[in-house]
Amino acid sequence: MKWPLLVCFLCAARVSAFSLDREAFTITRYDLAARVEPELQRLAVRGRLALRNDSSSPQKHAVLQISSSLSWRSIESGGNRLQFVSQPYESDVDHTGELSEAVVTLPKEVAPGGSVDLDVGYEGVIVIDATRLTRIGVPKEVALHSDWDQIGESFTAVRGAGYVAWYPVAMEAGNLSEGNSMFDALARWKQRERGAEIHVWFHQPGDSEARPALPICNGGRAENHEGPGRVRDAAGDCSFSPLGLVIPTFVAGEYQFLDRPGLKVYYRSEHAKPAENFALEADKATPFVTEWFGISRSKADVVELADPGASPFESGRWLLTPLSDTDPKLLQLALVHSLVHAAFPSQRPWIYEGLAHFAQAVYREREDGRQAALDLMGRHRAALREVEKQQGDGSNESTAHSESLVATTREEFYRSKAAYVWWMLRDIVGDEGLKKALAEYHPSEDKEPSYMQRLVQAQTKRDLEWFFDDWVYRDRGLPDFRVVSVFPRRTLESSYVTTVLVENLGRCAAEVPLTVRFDGGDATHRLLVRANAKASIRFDTPNLPTEVVVNDGSVPENDLSNNVFPVKASQK
Repeated sequence: MKWPLLVCFLCAARVSAFSLDREAFTITRYDLAARVEPELQRLAVRGRLALRNDSSSPQKHAVLQISSSLSWRSIESGGNRLQFVSQPYESDVDHTGELSEAVVTLPKEVAPGGSVDLDVGYEGVIVIDATRLTRIGVPKEVALHSDWDQIGESFTAVRGAGYVAWYPVAMEAGNLSEGNSMFDALARWKQRERGAEIHVWFHQPGDSEARPALPICNGGRAENHEGPGRVRDAAGDCSFSPLGLVIPTFVAGEYQFLDRPGLKVYYRSEHAKPAENFALEADKATPFVTEWFGISRSKADVVELADPGASPFESGRWLLTPLSDTDPKLLQLALVHSLVHAAFPSQRPWIYEGLAHFAQAVYREREDGRQAALDLMGRHRAALREVEKQQGDGSNESTAHSESLVATTREEFYRSKAAYVWWMLRDIVGDEGLKKALAEYHPSEDKEPSYMQRLVQAQTKRDLEWFFDDWVYRDRGLPDFRVVSVFPRRTLESSYVTTVLVENLGRCAAEVPLTVRFDGGDATHRLLVRANAKASIRFDTPNLPTEVVVNDGSVPENDLSNNVFPVKASQK
């Protein structure tokens, strides 16, 4: 009789799990001890989690998820073992395409806003696995260059949630076959965990004859320690905070390293020359980063990946990449991104990530001119337009607030849109004005969304409330400019005064460049065009205009096909 009862219990537990609010609890703090055993490709973790009920109702159950290649061993509270049901849960936030989910029965209901501490234990292996990509049709060889995470005897590199759930998470399923499902699930989780902290003590056992590969991570430094019996172990602390901006990652291997004032390059001994090239390119980019963002507060790290065909990965001031022959221009841009993160910390994604992408465009402009920079920015435009299209026309106030730059969890916004915002602010206040504003920024004083606005506005006599309201505090969509009319008039001095009328069909105001072209040259002025409004401007030109162009690509907009207005002979 016991077996049928047990089966009924498990079935009931699984059914009830489907009705669980998987995102009710936020894990506010992780205190973990992780043992890494490369020769077995094994990871064993013990530690404590602090959970807070962020739902609107009391919760008797909590959900914890780890990679399907790991197994739950124990979950306790206050020294008492808790009942939990472990079940597979399909989700592409892990490279295996599946999570090992524990549905935990708590000692008592946790009220909204209440907290509970859980002591957890889990272990298993982390091997290369690209299941989530191959099952949606990605060729295996290509997939393995993307999902390269593994623990191995000669090389270990493991990224966090979104790649490998090596630490517990709690979120609804996200699948790559369902549009943005996976990215939306991750975005919600990052939003909830934005203020969380992960503290991990990494321990990699060694022996008396050989020192183990030193583990390093993008949240601290590890050091070799001598253990009992004169055994040489590699161990050290890593702290990841704020969690919403950093993907906790750890790496181990037989690395050499180059140490520069603003950069550290970890490389395999056979790749000393490529490592030198990285360091030299960083030396070239460092003065630019210092000029714009000040002396670096920490060092950027470049860590070599074992697979020469592996896709590079960046998180914060970390860049994981093969040290193979790389286009110097692409290498410089990647290093600028990491160096900016090292020099300019912020807990606000639109500042932290937006400035790093903005800096890449400014650096490209310095090297190859404004058009090259605008072409680089243009790579962000298609994805941004698609997301804004999904959001609607910006008239929904609820969406306008939740997807504003100060609140959004969408990478297309806090990376791509934010890069455009910084570029437009630079065009409004000038290079020196923006540099001074950034020099006044202190992360500890950034306690309200308007903090950055005040810093930027202090560098100009203009009121920028309209700009921050439409672009930062709310998501009003994108503008859509068109030239309505062009009226050239000859003056007594045989030159021409041309009046241009521009309309903005969108719900977002912008100051846009307007260029009048004529035989022998062109003239450009900037024009502020409010949402759903028209504005006019006059140009003095020596010859008749031939065409008028609104927007050179520095302002993202919905429709670029109506930006050129040819001036016909009859109009002349």
